Formats: sequence, C-alpha cells, structure tokens
Amino acid sequence: MRETVLVVAVALVVSLVVKTFLLQAFFIPSESMEQTLDIGDRVIVSKLTPGPFDLHRGDVIVFSDPGGWLTATTPTQRGPVGTVVAGALTFVGLLPEDSDDHLIKRVIGLPGDHVTSDGQGPVVVNGTPVEESAYLAAGELPSQDQPFDVVVPAGRLWVMGDNRSHSCDSRCNTDTPSGGFVPLDLVTGRAYAVVWPLSHGAWLGTPDVFDAVPDASEIS
Repeated sequence: MRETVLVVAVALVVSLVVKTFLLQAFFIPSESMEQTLDIGDRVIVSKLTPGPFDLHRGDVIVFSDPGGWLTATTPTQRGPVGTVVAGALTFVGLLPEDSDDHLIKRVIGLPGDHVTSDGQGPVVVNGTPVEESAYLAAGELPSQDQPFDVVVPAGRLWVMGDNRSHSCDSRCNTDTPSGGFVPLDLVTGRAYAVVWPLSHGAWLGTPDVFDAVPDASEIS
C-alpha cells in the first residue's frame, strides 16, 4: 500500500511539474479554428514557446484573454464531488483545461510586422501576400470582408482563426483595451499536436506559407 501511494504521489508531482513548465492539455470549445481544430479536440501545448524556442508566423498558440475578447460562459455542471475531483485533476494536468479564459488562434503578425487586408484578397505581411488556403476552412476568404491595416507593436502579436467568418480574433477586438493585439506575456504556449480524438490526431507544425515574408527590420 505504501509503495502504491508513493508511486501515485510521484506521478502526480511529475504531472504537475510537466503542466507548469513543459506541456499542458487544452480542450477546444469553439469552431473558430476549423478545420484545423474541431470542437472537442484536445491539444497539447508546449510552454517552451515563447521562451527557449521562438514563435513564428503561422504557429497556433493558446493565450489568456487580453481583456474583453471572451464573453461569459456557463461552467460545466458537476456535483460537489465531481467539481472537486475535476478541479484537482485539472490542476495537476491529468485533465485538459476547459479553456474558459483562454483562446487559441494562429499567429499572423509578429512584433513590428505591417499586416493588412482589403477584406477580399490575401492577408499581406510586410508587403508580401500570404497564400493561406492550406489551412483556412473550406470556402473562407482570408479576412471575410473585414479590412484592416495595422503595425504590430513591440511585445505584441496579431492573431486570426482559421475559420475566418466564425472567429472573433484580432480583427474584431481593436476596440478592446488590447487594441486587438495579444501581449507576448499572455501566451501560454504553442499548440503542437491534436491528441484526442485519435481519429483527428495530427501534428500542428509551422506552415511554410510565411517563408517568403521578410522580417520587419528588413523593410525600409
């Protein structure tokens, strides 16, 4: 019995350390990232990006609400015991976060980038049009009649969902305190893989569609 208790305790501590510093699971609650991510998918997020590893345009990230992006949601109804158990398992990382105060989007603009769209044609980053059809939801325009023209401030990101007409992302949050930008210090990490359901398992790599985009420092 003592050995069993010790093994369980060590496993819980290891899980908590992993969740705190390395990896964390999140539940996808909305359609904003379809068809890359479906409602109900579980994704694994690396907390080493940003940090030891740099963020890149095209990465899918999880971040805390910068303020005013999310509306109030009804918490999942559980009994008193279920609430305590679920909270404890989520705390140590054995259950995915419900994502009630987090969002998941794709990085389109890094600090200093000039990002524009006329609402019909492609998104243009630092003067280079980006062909995003590889990951946009079927039939979606790059900005779905929402033109914008922004320069990403230092320490901020411009993000968009892959299901552009069903994603309230940087474009529709320009009137919030964040101005539509995501502070880097609110980024939980980069989503690396869909791990559940198994039928939708996939690696979330960095697409090469941004390879031709010059850095902001290279634009005169």
